[in-house]
Amino acid sequence: MSMPTGETSLPRLLAGLSPALAPHPRVIRSQAHAAPLHSDAIMLFREDEGMTVVLEANDADEPLWAQITLRIHSSLDAVGMMAAIATALAARDIPCNAVSAYFHDHLFVPWAQRHDALDTLAALSSVQPPDRGG
Repeated sequence: MSMPTGETSLPRLLAGLSPALAPHPRVIRSQAHAAPLHSDAIMLFREDEGMTVVLEANDADEPLWAQITLRIHSSLDAVGMMAAIATALAARDIPCNAVSAYFHDHLFVPWAQRHDALDTLAALSSVQPPDRGG
């Protein structure tokens, strides 16, 4: 049984972003490869220098990030969606770290700018270029 591959049309992707804000802030940390893995990690990514770990924040001693999940099922082959999002957020001076998973893309923006990011995504969803097919 094959898995669905997701949407590739940029106009349909942007129109259907349907962003969802996680209710609690996240922290993004780095740890040594040999360190114990967090069983409650939201994301783990292994790099040469160490392991990046995203966790729900339990204290405010480090920068807090908002996780915004784009509920459209975007294809891993989709072209232009993240560029459009990054451009729109950059125009509002909102940093964005993106993670593309199989079904959805997840944006991590500073917790203090989460509502501005959501407003930006809503505006991006409502103004679409004409569909050129496919």
